[in-house]
Amino acid sequence: MRTKRIYSTAFKRQVVEELMSGSATMGQLSRRYDISTGLIGHWKNRYMEGKLVEGKTANVKALEAKIRDLEQMVGRLTMDNELLKKAMEYSIQKKRENSLPITGRNLEGSNGGAKC
Repeated sequence: MRTKRIYSTAFKRQVVEELMSGSATMGQLSRRYDISTGLIGHWKNRYMEGKLVEGKTANVKALEAKIRDLEQMVGRLTMDNELLKKAMEYSIQKKRENSLPITGRNLEGSNGGAKC
């Protein structure tokens, strides 16, 4: 039984491009590189789908864009959360001020108290 061989993307593309150019048949490439015709056919299908590219694939680029969007969303939500916390603190402070007994500060707007 043969051990599993790993082929580079450049090699796979080279084999598929030879096949696509017509310089060799699938059988010739299979014998030359000692690779099954099924494997060459699989590489050809992946090549046609655009998945035999070196570097970042379209899927990786899409995922990175999604990560950027999510990081921006986290930033916006963090800012919203901080704003809501400050608004809540301000609201609580106002409730406390309004529930306190009348103080000198609150009397400024009054007409001097009760008249008898």
